Amino acid sequence: MSRLLLSNSNAAIQRATAAAGSAGSNALRAPSTSSPAISNNHISRRWKSLLIHTNKPQQQNKQQRNQLSSFSPAQTSSARCSRVSNNLYVPKYCRALSTSAVDQAKMSGNTSKCLQLENINPNFITMEYAVRGPLVIRAGEIEKELKQGVKKPFDYVIRANIGDCHAMGQKPITFLRQLLNLTFDPELLNSPNYPEDVKARAKTVLEGCQGQSVGSYTDSAGIEVIRRQVADFIAARDGVPCDWHNIFLTAGASPGIKSVLALLRCKVDGKAPGIMVPIPQYPLYSATIAEYGMTKVDYYLEEESGWSLSTAELQRSYDEAKKTCNPRAIVVINPGNPTGQVLTRQNIEEIIRFAHKNKLVILADEVYQDNIYDKDSKFFSFKKVLTEMGSPYSEMELASFMSTSKGYLGECGIRGGYMEIINMCPQVMAMLTKSITASLCGTTAGQVAVSALVNPPKPGEPSYEKYIAEKNGILGALKERAELVHKTLSSFEGYKVNKVQGAMYVFPQVVIPPKAIEAAKAKGLPADVFYASELLESTGICIVAGSGFGQKPGTYHYRSTILPQTDVLKDMMNKFQKFHSEFMQKYK
Repeated sequence: MSRLLLSNSNAAIQRATAAAGSAGSNALRAPSTSSPAISNNHISRRWKSLLIHTNKPQQQNKQQRNQLSSFSPAQTSSARCSRVSNNLYVPKYCRALSTSAVDQAKMSGNTSKCLQLENINPNFITMEYAVRGPLVIRAGEIEKELKQGVKKPFDYVIRANIGDCHAMGQKPITFLRQLLNLTFDPELLNSPNYPEDVKARAKTVLEGCQGQSVGSYTDSAGIEVIRRQVADFIAARDGVPCDWHNIFLTAGASPGIKSVLALLRCKVDGKAPGIMVPIPQYPLYSATIAEYGMTKVDYYLEEESGWSLSTAELQRSYDEAKKTCNPRAIVVINPGNPTGQVLTRQNIEEIIRFAHKNKLVILADEVYQDNIYDKDSKFFSFKKVLTEMGSPYSEMELASFMSTSKGYLGECGIRGGYMEIINMCPQVMAMLTKSITASLCGTTAGQVAVSALVNPPKPGEPSYEKYIAEKNGILGALKERAELVHKTLSSFEGYKVNKVQGAMYVFPQVVIPPKAIEAAKAKGLPADVFYASELLESTGICIVAGSGFGQKPGTYHYRSTILPQTDVLKDMMNKFQKFHSEFMQKYK
């Protein structure tokens, strides 16, 4: 994956100075920051050296990683650390932030710390998470500069980099917040200000808690009554039975995903486990796979056909991976993140047949199942399709994930989610349960949010009319924004934009002029990162470069959310259009 660098701005220099200073080095001093931003040409060589970058060919890095996989743990740690010194394995954060501090500490002779890059888990060095990378850090610095009165060609930062609905102005669903209020402050159950149907649900949840308090520990898999509600929700959605014993309540979808991936961390026939991941992909998967020392097996989505999956590409990826690892699972994100596609039932059936043929566990990331905007698209769960296909497919191992952070709730900070595991060997299921038990339990606030998601007000109940109006209003607004973003970006010179069928993102391909690519190389940046950085500094719009998600070689993309409120989104599109026109004119 291409390496991101921090912007060559005063803020980046100040950060590098602080990092070096905290490591005990006073050898380098940053230029004065009282004047306007210093251009790249005025940054001294020694300051440029703090922004370490590597342009090593991807294949060379892959060969080196494969070589490392054959070492013992001690050899691996030593080898990886030697790679760090050569800047081959320093990821985005370490390269721009931590590495400069470590290097300066060594230069000043400060080696008193117990933890050094040489003796920490080497997998932490390789893992990356672009969604919260250096561009986002720079966006935060710009916001502070604006508050301090620094003049910019814009008045505010638009954070289009992450799917944080409420941060972008979305209002909470009243029903969910009332349920939280009542479960966390039971005295409010006597208040006439809360609808009776919400009170009844709150009492049901509290009766399922030890001491009838959400302040108590729950079962490690979650509050039983809520797990039963999830099972009823899935059964109604899919039209097939659901056993509540297979439901685990989690703090968002991520812990569930990580727990299943951790289960697969075992060499088979002397080969490391491989996890097939779509490219482009959500960086949680690449980061976790790196953290666990597993092998990421890339399969490319077909951009030309709306980011669909090709079984030929799946087989190519699998066959290639078999040479160096043992593929054990396939991740499918539907609707897609960052690509916004919704898989057809036919496509899902093809994936299931492929997974069965190659004996792969399916991990179905379905957190955007409520975010469907295209009239010709429909969400089908992998469980529904797999079950209806009959034997032998209905006996396949499947883990599916859902979250309260997406959909129409958008409650990212509350951290609610669930996973359903089906057809797993009982002994293995016991081991998974044991590993989850070590984490005690998910947050009760998140579990209550899951209850609100799967057991909402029903027609005729006091809360229903307000609830359904809020839900439809949110989803309707997202549909309008998806259409606005697609229509606007499709008009840009050199853009190729697939329709946003679902989820919360657009992932356009940008044909970047050769002169701009050369300018990016001169700054040690991938072209898509250069484009995103220029956009941020010129307009205040923060996006994520496509290299953070993976993309076909020779192509450039970025991910932007469709979440800003409509008036802000229109302003964002106008600024984007002006920037892109000037960018193309500058580098023609």
